[in-house]
Amino acid sequence: MKLYKILSKLLDYPEREIIDNLDELIEIINNSFEINQIEKESLLTFINWMSKHSVIEIQQEYVKTFDMIPDHSLHLTHHIFGDDKARGPALIDLNEHFKSEGFEMKQGEIPDYLPLILEYISTLNEIEAGTFLADANKIVKILTKNLSKANSPFSELTKILENRARRAELT
Repeated sequence: MKLYKILSKLLDYPEREIIDNLDELIEIINNSFEINQIEKESLLTFINWMSKHSVIEIQQEYVKTFDMIPDHSLHLTHHIFGDDKARGPALIDLNEHFKSEGFEMKQGEIPDYLPLILEYISTLNEIEAGTFLADANKIVKILTKNLSKANSPFSELTKILENRARRAELT
């Protein structure tokens, strides 16, 4: 599913490659039938924000947002367990789930990292993706609320996930 792949790329650490290909990304979004109009508007708002900043500025904003503020962490189990040792078994379970599904992670990746999870979700069909997202919705809501409160441009992206997860919970 293209939407989750796009969100994965936009929520990951911003490299020059993504910035250099914003026009192509806009075209993919505009031509996608699986992305609804509200989602397109949110994605394009975020991409418009990116286009107004240098790569360095976007990277600085990313680090300031996600690495310096624990309440904005893209490591989802952090929002449940913090640094508690109970987080370890949750990470192991998620890692085992990925392995059982044949999803390969790179060496050193932590399985609860939202862009990685979105990469995995992008390999699923719509029903499976919705189920997986619905299971994570409580955490996505917290993350979206925290990012929105901070007026972060990244909240545009997590709002899409929250809306998709909420719809999946209703079905």
